[in-house]
Amino acid sequence: MARNIMHLGFGQLVTTALTILLSAIMAKVLSPPDFGLLVLITAISGFAYVVVDWGHGSLVVREAARDPAQTGDLVGSALVVRALAALLACPVALAATWLLGYDVRTRTMTGLMILALLPQYLGLTFCWAFRARERMDRDALLNILLKLSVLVFAIVFFALGARMGGVILAWGAAGTLTLVLGIAMYRKLDLPRLSASVATSRMLMKDGAPIFMMSVAGALEYALNANILYKMASPTVVGWFGAAWTIAGTLLAPGTVLCTAAYPRLSTAASDPVEFKRTFELSFRPLLLLAVLGGVGTYIFADVPVGLIYGAEKFGPAADILRAFAPVLLLVYIDLFLSMAIIATGRAGWISVAKAFSVVLTTVLVFILVPYCERRFGNGGLGVMYALAGGEIMMFAACVGILRNAIDGRTMTEVLRALVAGAGTVLLFVLVPGFAPVIGIPACVLAFVALALLFGAVKRSDFDVLLASFRRPAS
Repeated sequence: MARNIMHLGFGQLVTTALTILLSAIMAKVLSPPDFGLLVLITAISGFAYVVVDWGHGSLVVREAARDPAQTGDLVGSALVVRALAALLACPVALAATWLLGYDVRTRTMTGLMILALLPQYLGLTFCWAFRARERMDRDALLNILLKLSVLVFAIVFFALGARMGGVILAWGAAGTLTLVLGIAMYRKLDLPRLSASVATSRMLMKDGAPIFMMSVAGALEYALNANILYKMASPTVVGWFGAAWTIAGTLLAPGTVLCTAAYPRLSTAASDPVEFKRTFELSFRPLLLLAVLGGVGTYIFADVPVGLIYGAEKFGPAADILRAFAPVLLLVYIDLFLSMAIIATGRAGWISVAKAFSVVLTTVLVFILVPYCERRFGNGGLGVMYALAGGEIMMFAACVGILRNAIDGRTMTEVLRALVAGAGTVLLFVLVPGFAPVIGIPACVLAFVALALLFGAVKRSDFDVLLASFRRPAS
C-alpha cells in the first residue's frame, strides 16, 4: 500500500504542478468572464461524464482484482458503454443548456467540450485495470502524460491565436493521445485481451447504479452551485470562484490518492469485520492528519497560491473564497474516505441516499447564502463554500452512522486530537503573523507535527512505519 501511495502521490504531485501551470496560462490569456464561462461549461461537462461513468470505476477495480481473468471483458465492455453513453449525453446536455436559457456560444462550447473529453475518458478507463493489478505506476504515468500533453497543446493553440476554442482543442488532442498510450500500456502488461459482452455490460449498469447515484449527486451539487452562482452573482465573481475552485481541486488530490490506494485493501477485507476494522484504522489515521494539515495550511496561506497563479490584482478576492474552503477541505477528505469504506462493504445504496439529502441541503443553503454574501461582502462565491460545509457535515454524520461497527470511541478521540493540533497551529500563526511563505509554510508543517506529537495525534510508531516503507524488502 505504501508503494502504491508513493506512485500515486508522485503522479499527483506532477499533475498538480502541470494543472497549476495550465491554470496560470489560461488566467493570463482569458478574461475573468471567459474564465467564469470555462468554469460553467466544465461543470456541465463534468456532470455529463459522471452519468457516463455510472460508477463503473470502483466496480471494475473490485471485480478485476478478485478475478483477473475477467479484466479484458470488464474493461472492453466499459469502453463500449462509456462511448455510447457519452454520445447520448451530448445532445441531452445541449437541450438542458437551451432550456436553462444560455446563449448560443455557451451551448456550443458545452457540446464541443463533451465531445473533446470523450477520448480522455476512454483512455483513462485503462487505469482501472492498472489499479486492479496494483500497478499504480502505470496509472500515475498515464495521468502525467495526459496533463503534460494538455499543457503543450494549449500553449500551441494559444500561440496560434485561439482562446476558449484553444482550451477545448487542447483537451481533445491530449485525450486522443492518452487513449493511444493507454491501449499500448495495457498490451505491454500482457493483460487479458479486450472484449465486450452484453452480459458484462448489463452487470456494469446494474451493479454500478448505487455507486452512480452517489457520484451523480456529487456532480449535480457542483453543477447546481456553478449555475446558481452564475445566475445570482456577477461574471467576475464567477471567475474568482473558478480560480479558487481550481486550486481547491488540487488540494483535494492528496486525499483522493490515499483513498484510491486504500480501496482495494478495504474491499478485500470487507468480508472479515476484524480485518476490516484493522485496515480501516491503519488507513484512516494518515488521511485524518493530512486532512487537518491541509485545512490549516489552506486557511493560513490562501493568498499565496492565488497571487502566484492568477495575480492578486485580477483575482485577489479568490483568496477569501479559498480560505472559506478550508473547513470544507477537511470534511471532504474524511467523508471521501468513509464513503469509499462504505462502498467496499457493499452498502453504496445507503451512502447514495445520504449524499442525495446532502445535495438538497447544500442547494438550499446556496440559494440563501450566495445572494447574502454578494450583498454583504461583494463576493457570492463565499456563500457556495459555506453551503458546502453544511452539506459535508451532514455527510459526516451519516457516514459515522453507517460505519458504526468500525468507528468507535478511539477513532473519535483520534479525530479530536488532530483537530486540537490543527487549531493550535492556526492560533500560533494568528498570534505571530507576518511569515514569508518560504518560511511560513515549512514552519506551519513543523508546528502542526509538534503539536500533533504533544497531543498524541502522531505517535513514534508512525515514524517507524513511515521509515520502514522506504526500506528495501529483504531478499
